[in-house]
Formats: sequence, C-alpha cells, structure tokens
Amino acid sequence: MTDNKEQHPAARLAYRRDNAWDRMGSGERSAAQAFCEKYKRFLGSAKTEREAVAAAQVHLVEAGFRPLPDTAMLRPGDKVYTVNRRKALIASVIGKNPAASGFNIIGAHIDSPRLDLKPQPLYEEDGLALLKTHYYGGIKKYQWLSVPLAMHGVVIKGDGTAVSVVIGEKPGEPVFTVADLLPHLAKDQMDKKMADAVPGESLNVLMGGIPVGAVDLKDRFKLAVLERLNKLYGIVEEDLISAEIELVPAWRPADVGLDSSFVGGYGQDDRVCVYTALRAVAEMGVPERTALVVLADKEEIGSAGNTGMESSFFVNATAEIVSRCLPGYNELALRRVLSHSRALSADVNAALDPNYGEVFEKANAARLGGGVVLTKYTGSRGKYATSDAHAEVMADIRRLFNSAGVVWQTGELGKVDQGGGGTIAHIMASHDMDVLDCGVALQGMHSTFEIASKADVYMAYKGYKAFLTS
Repeated sequence: MTDNKEQHPAARLAYRRDNAWDRMGSGERSAAQAFCEKYKRFLGSAKTEREAVAAAQVHLVEAGFRPLPDTAMLRPGDKVYTVNRRKALIASVIGKNPAASGFNIIGAHIDSPRLDLKPQPLYEEDGLALLKTHYYGGIKKYQWLSVPLAMHGVVIKGDGTAVSVVIGEKPGEPVFTVADLLPHLAKDQMDKKMADAVPGESLNVLMGGIPVGAVDLKDRFKLAVLERLNKLYGIVEEDLISAEIELVPAWRPADVGLDSSFVGGYGQDDRVCVYTALRAVAEMGVPERTALVVLADKEEIGSAGNTGMESSFFVNATAEIVSRCLPGYNELALRRVLSHSRALSADVNAALDPNYGEVFEKANAARLGGGVVLTKYTGSRGKYATSDAHAEVMADIRRLFNSAGVVWQTGELGKVDQGGGGTIAHIMASHDMDVLDCGVALQGMHSTFEIASKADVYMAYKGYKAFLTS
C-alpha cells in the first residue's frame, strides 16, 4: 500500500543512504558495465605486483605518458611516470598551478595476499613432488585448500638472466593445488579452532607424480620436476633460490549474480583501486593542480621494503618531479609541496554481508552498491595506527563528490574491538598532508574470490577523476 501522507518537514534534515544503481540513469549503467569489462581484463592479467606494474606501464604509455628520467623540465600538461624495481610506480600529470601550491595525490597498493614459494621449495615425499610455501599477507589458510592455483613469477638464473614463469592460466595448461584432508579422517582437524586447523607449514603445493629414472634412483619424483623445469625454462634447482614465484588462484574474474551486478575475482584488494585510479589519471587533460597516482607494494605486510610506501621511493620521485617544475629547487621547497598536498588513500573497505551481520555495526557499515566508500579512520583497538581524517577533509571530499555526481557512502572496518586493519593513509599523512581513505567495498576481502559491485567500481573511478582534476 502506498503511503500518501505528507512528509514531515523534519524528514528533509535526515541523512539517507542511496543505492548507486538508483542514482544512475541507463547511460551511466551501461558505462559502468563497459568500464568493468575492461577492469576484469586488467584484473585477470595483473595477478602479481610485477604484472600490475607492467600492465599499468603499457596503459600509461598508450595514454601519452613518458618516463620521468627522460625529461629535463616539466610544464603544465606533461605526463610522466617512473617505476621502482618493477614493483611500484608513480604517474603524474603536471598542473597549471605552481608546484608549491601542492599536489592532488591518490595512493593505492598493488600487492595482494597469496602463497610465495620458499627459497628452497622443492621436495619429495611418499611418491609425490611438492613445493613448500610461505603465505603472504593476512589470509584464512583453509581458503587456499583445494583451489586451482597458477604459478606466476620470475627466476633470476646464475648468469643473471631473468626468466618469466606463468603456468596455469592458458586453457589446457596444468594447474597446482594444496590438497585438503577428506572429512572422513578430519575429526581431529575439525575439533580445532579454525585458525589452527591448517598450519602454515602444511600449505605444500602438489607439483608432480611421475618419476624419472630407475627405481633405485634417489628423489626420482623431485628430479622429474627439475628435468621438466629445465626443459621449459632452462633453470636448475639452485636458480629457485633467486626466484620470486607466487601461487595465485587460476580462475579468471567473472560476473557474479543473475543480473551481472558484481565482479568476482582474486586480488581486488587493492587492484580495484589501482585500475580506477590509473584510468582516472590516464584520461586527464591539464589539471589545475599537479596530479600524482602512487602504486605501492608491500601494503599487505606493513608497507616495508624499498618498494613499499614506507620507503623513500615516494619522496624521491616527488622530489624529481618538483625539481623539474621549480627552477630554485631545494629540500624546503619539497617539504612545502608535500605539506600543501592532499591525498586519497585508495584502499578497499569491508562490505556488509548479511551472512555475518553480527560483526558489523550496520549504521556505519558500507554496502555493496552504496557507492565509493569514505573511511574517516581505520586501525584497531581504539583507532591504533590510523591517520583519522579531519572533519574539514571529510567535508571537502563530500562536497566535491556531491557536485560531481559521485555516489558515496561511509564505512568502517567492523564493530569496535571486533578486529580492524590499516592502509597507507597514516604513512602519507606523515608528510603533513591531509589524507582520507576512499575506496571500494568488498565482500570476502582477502579471500581467493572477492566480490565488488560494478556500480561502486565505476563510482570510485568517477570520484578519483573528480579529485585529481579539482
């Protein structure tokens, strides 16, 4: 029954959540679907940080970006990028305003939870060849059992030659897996806590089962694998010590839902923000303020290392850009640029899942289809390790998105004291710039098959574009 009662004037004062699909006309809905088709192709081709950087570099070059080291001076409209060890990247479009007025910066991370091979991974036991792994990032270990896995990475041979390895992605190629224990024998396992049921040292990947040589030959199953690897890639066992091989889900990104309203796939944390930010910066004209997009590594393990956001790469690259824009460059000038900059930490948030509603505080939880998520604070145990954006920053972005027709929502990472997590926002804020977390809500975050709403993906792209051009 329709309620025809006149709405009370006070109702206009209340905040109401919008569903992005309701706000989008038929043209924008079609644009979102088309955008996500390209996003799925990127997601399927960029399953490691090296692959993500390589794909981003191709996209930037096609959009007219040049390597930063090849430029002596930068002028408004110039588009440049720089790569750090094939695992991190910064892209920039020079604006009309002086560099001293600060930059508009978006920072995302390109690494995702996975299984990494140990330095000496290959062994033989009970007629099977297996690989030892060490998991990377926060995972539920049981989710990686009985999943088809593909092998991606690089091997640096003894002579310094780099060999790229990708097995398990093409039709007809073999895949790999970590076998699970059958329920018939799993009584003791199922009596354990979920966190303890699958020890990290048991995440061993099934690699081969056909032996080589005579029956009395030692390690004939392991040697058979080494022989095959040598034929395929010209590598020997010692080369695996200087290799970076990752095991990732072998399946491709796919539409989810009868209405194809969602994207499902591995690595959407945080490559959904990588792709949307990359598209936004690549499509820019000449902005008022210089725009920067930072794609950093190692966020899932604390942003350490010389390709993580804690490294000097961000400051060094920014210094290179500023020095090419300012004739009288010095360190104080760089510090002023960073202090006058503003940033979006482009990372995902948790979407409310009705199956697990008890861990969310529903009034402040993000929803699939609710638009791009503004997250004032992350952290845990009383906002520990968060930058906690100032009210003025929230207001600025809220006003910007409203004027640009960007559907947005707020979110936090679960109930107070339930858990929590962090992003690179506090690292960016350490340079005295204002920072707000802003990204896409996911169900199944850190799982092997994460879920995002296509409407939210598209709104992230619109929001990042509006921010970079503001």
